[in-house]
Amino acid sequence: MTETLKIGFIGAGNMAEAMIKGLLASDLKTEFAVSDSSVDRLEVIRTVYGIDGVAKDNKKVADFADIIVLAVKPQIISVVLRQLKGRVRDKLIVSIAAGITTEYIESFLGEDTRIVRVMPNTPALVLSGAAAICGGKAATDNDLATVKSMLDAVGSCIIVEESKIDAVTGLSGSGPAYVYQFIEALSDAGVKMGLMRADATLLAAQTVMGAAKMVIETKKHPGELKDGVTSPGGTTICGLHELEKGAMRATVMNAVEAAAEKSRELGKRK
Repeated sequence: MTETLKIGFIGAGNMAEAMIKGLLASDLKTEFAVSDSSVDRLEVIRTVYGIDGVAKDNKKVADFADIIVLAVKPQIISVVLRQLKGRVRDKLIVSIAAGITTEYIESFLGEDTRIVRVMPNTPALVLSGAAAICGGKAATDNDLATVKSMLDAVGSCIIVEESKIDAVTGLSGSGPAYVYQFIEALSDAGVKMGLMRADATLLAAQTVMGAAKMVIETKKHPGELKDGVTSPGGTTICGLHELEKGAMRATVMNAVEAAAEKSRELGKRK
């Protein structure tokens, strides 16, 4: 893709910033405009990322952009959609608002509006994001390809049916927080056993990153890779036994399920 993507972000929170930072570091040609109700957030976007097209006026951003990213909280999405009504007929709308369906957005902007719903995550800040996208009624294959290229530029992106987006929210959308807590727990354990905090955290984080890279690059089942570390009667199996006693796998599954259900709930509260 060689043409310049004119992208407008309505909302300048953490996820919008992650996408902006990642896209600026990618090979895609982009121009940005950003709006937010917070002057402080706009100043961060202007000074840190060199984007002069910042404003508190959502309509100005919508008029500038060919691709409009709705990066606002689900609780205020209806306010933003009312502002955009009648201004975005030829635009591609990309929504990263958790729980907000394409059908809901179409109810404000029209069923002929091209809408792609996205569930990204914050590791896009370091070009390691995991995202899933789905299209609304009028979204074309080209629209999905364009948005996928934006998300692939900051990590990895898959295309799913919209019925699967809440599950994605619970898994990869909220997943970084679960992993950060696991890294913190590993680090705490290292400190308990006598390591310095900085050393323990570095070892924990590198271990998680390396293990994840092994899964992606070898394409082996995680269970197979786990068995490769687990010697009969060795240290690892003793540690795994303790994790099983603590129901780690069931707890993680419950966390993903709870986050997914919350995403569905947000969609119903609009």
